[in-house]
Amino acid sequence: MQEQIVILTKKQIDHKIKRIAYQVYETNVNEKEVIIAGIQSNGYTLAKKLKNAVEKISPIKVTLCEVTINKKRPTDAIETSLLKQDYTNKSLLLVDDVLHSGTTLVYGVKHFLEVPLKQFKTAVLVDRNHKKYPVKADFKGISLSTSLNENVVVIFEKNKDRAILE
Repeated sequence: MQEQIVILTKKQIDHKIKRIAYQVYETNVNEKEVIIAGIQSNGYTLAKKLKNAVEKISPIKVTLCEVTINKKRPTDAIETSLLKQDYTNKSLLLVDDVLHSGTTLVYGVKHFLEVPLKQFKTAVLVDRNHKKYPVKADFKGISLSTSLNENVVVIFEKNKDRAILE
């Protein structure tokens, strides 16, 4: 078994989420509503945590949207829990836990560009710096330079959130 190195503890993750929430608020200070779209499973869990953090520090109404992307076949149809008219001409933040190759994020971005948006930003907890696509996160918790055979995993468990390098 490979050794696991904790790169972010629960306390550090909570701090990063709070910092990203302030960046989201600053970027949307004149908005009444922001759509936070989380990519299924961990991205959506992070989106929920960000929603709570943004609502604690600002008067902005945050609407959550779950984004379902087939990570093995990202060209398949992407599904969202909101209808297109629910986010048209609004400020939208696309969230994922780890930016690995950029594949998931770039296809998520492509999906949301099918409708006019007032503003479009991306956020990740961990940016791995090994990208296949020219995509960047506007807001990130931490940037890591890892080798290609290393994997970053974010684990959200009650009171045991952590990010590990395998």
